[in-house]
Amino acid sequence: MAMEFNARLLARHGCAEEAFTLLRRHIGELPLGILVDVSGAAGRDEEAAVLVAARTEHRCSDFPWCCKGGDRDTAFGYLAVIRERQGRTDEAIALLRAHSISLLSNREQLAAALARDERLDELRAMAATDDSGSAVRQLARLLEERGDVEGAIAAYRQAGEAVGGTCSAFELAQLLARHGRGSEAIDVMRVQADIHNGYDWVLHALAELCLDQGRPEEGLAHLDALAAARGGEEEWDLYWLRLPLIAARDGVDEAVAQARSHIEGATRYAAPHIAELLASAGRTEEAVAVLEQHSSSNCSDLAGYLIDLGRVEDAMAILLQPAPSRRNRGRPLARRAPVL
Repeated sequence: MAMEFNARLLARHGCAEEAFTLLRRHIGELPLGILVDVSGAAGRDEEAAVLVAARTEHRCSDFPWCCKGGDRDTAFGYLAVIRERQGRTDEAIALLRAHSISLLSNREQLAAALARDERLDELRAMAATDDSGSAVRQLARLLEERGDVEGAIAAYRQAGEAVGGTCSAFELAQLLARHGRGSEAIDVMRVQADIHNGYDWVLHALAELCLDQGRPEEGLAHLDALAAARGGEEEWDLYWLRLPLIAARDGVDEAVAQARSHIEGATRYAAPHIAELLASAGRTEEAVAVLEQHSSSNCSDLAGYLIDLGRVEDAMAILLQPAPSRRNRGRPLARRAPVL
């Protein structure tokens, strides 16, 4: 690791040649990615291609240990990076086609290469069978950049049908919302929330859309229906999703009051959500007061708010406290929607 960091440091500061020479002497001891990254800056892509190609001939006997986590398909992916960088796009795409069946990263790389070369027909064909969603994401992005929003939307919908609905509904909803079609975006995520009953990240995406579109009551109605179907009980993992919606509809004080009335509202894992409500309303001092009651479990959030208030020394003191033992930690926060 020290050698890898040293090589990257050298390359960032105009010493890529020196970095490449260092790495070349230890080619069998390091991941291939660092060699490929540095070779471009050093102007030694062809030499790197020879070294990477040699790795494609190796048959792993004890993967991932014998190859530093880089099997033959991974090596072909790195070789494709070099070839595309050299302007040999057809060769790079051919390599990725031949070695993308079992390796997700190569499928993602292939889709990205097709998009960069604007090969729409090939991207469409790939999107129809690629259940990873890589091809349709690249196709939709390319169409959107060209101004063909309808084409991008159709690509998501058609790919979803072709591969059994595994196309990312979340990305489709975001696309619709970006182009002023918030109602359709909410409908897309509402269908997903019905299919994936109780999935917190799906519900979070739906709630965020309702909030962004100024329709918090719709998000609350869905969460209320879900709670009713479960006998009126909601654990904090799902309950916290309604708090920003309540704040938008009824005000922050009402949202905080409802949060505190929940059976888990006084716990260490509820505190960050309550603090976020207060801080978003400009009431950072109150947010700090909430988190200080559970400072050992929420030190990062607390330190951030202290820094916002200019209390840097207090933030440092919080961060330098010994971490609590694992058995004393609270429940983890619910998963958020994916970052694209």
